[in-house]
Amino acid sequence: MQITAAQVLAWRLKRQFLSPRTSADVEEVVARLCGVQMQVTSAAHTTIASRQKKPDTSGVATGLERGSLIKTWAMRGTLHLCRADRVAGCLALVAEARSWTKPSWQKTFGASPADIDRLTEAVGEILQGTALTREELVTELLRHKEFKKIEDELRSGWGALLKPLAWRGALCHGETRGNRITFTTPSTVVPEWPGLPTAEAAAPDVISSYLSAYGPATPETFDAWLTRGVSKKPALRSWFASLREELTEVEVDGQKALIRSEHVDELAATKPSRDVHLLGPFDAYVLGAGTKDVWMLPSEHRALVSKAAGWIAPVILSGGRIVGTWELENGDVSTDFFPGEKALPSKAWSAEVRRATPRGPS
Repeated sequence: MQITAAQVLAWRLKRQFLSPRTSADVEEVVARLCGVQMQVTSAAHTTIASRQKKPDTSGVATGLERGSLIKTWAMRGTLHLCRADRVAGCLALVAEARSWTKPSWQKTFGASPADIDRLTEAVGEILQGTALTREELVTELLRHKEFKKIEDELRSGWGALLKPLAWRGALCHGETRGNRITFTTPSTVVPEWPGLPTAEAAAPDVISSYLSAYGPATPETFDAWLTRGVSKKPALRSWFASLREELTEVEVDGQKALIRSEHVDELAATKPSRDVHLLGPFDAYVLGAGTKDVWMLPSEHRALVSKAAGWIAPVILSGGRIVGTWELENGDVSTDFFPGEKALPSKAWSAEVRRATPRGPS
């Protein structure tokens, strides 16, 4: 089946609650997006608010408090806000890559796979039923002499040694204590935490959820979103093979990709969009498809969106295409449109600026 890139982008806008925006609660928005990157808390709030008819992210704090949402290191090793009843499957697939067993990882961070196994067990026991700051957690761990050799990495704010523990379900973020983060276990904050499924059991649901928001896509695109492309290739092929009867291959402007079969007719009937959006930094629309998605972002402009130190710039969308970047300067929207892009419809542009600024367009 032949599909145009413009149709794909319009379909994604609809599926991701951008066109039209939604009255759904925060949990549903987070679930639809397969998690929201939360390295920068304000960016996560903006991602959610950008999809709400009436922007209000107060539900984030409420969800974290009652355990319907969870903050943890997940996809690509970055902090994410996830719906608690959906996160276990994602963690299982990330953990399956076992990135901490790679020689380069062990050399960089000074911990062997056996160290990570013992650390996972010890941290799970220490944090069960409580929440500790990093300093408090490290103090408890250093009661075990075997962890002394990795003390510096344990104290590091990058959390390299703690991420594998999060992927294995032994650790997540707890409530902040003043301006300090705390760690606890998922089973402490999430009522009836089920533990992690096997990767094979988790894959169908995670892949289906991903394709329902960011499809059509390839296994490689999915893995770039999941692990930055380090999943074991036989496992990745097996996961997609298990969904063979539920997926359909389409051709998008000459490129083959997969979509859930139940969405094929809807995608084929989708008309290109002319909607305008201002999305904040690290938005799921960009991260889900990845900045290498040329349907969304011309390759010659990728460096203007994916910047140094992993920063993903706020973007301007026209019909789902990224046509420039923007930022707030003294409360006003400052834009940097890509060369050759046409002026946007004034009414739609003004509406987006009003959403993005306290004063609206001047």
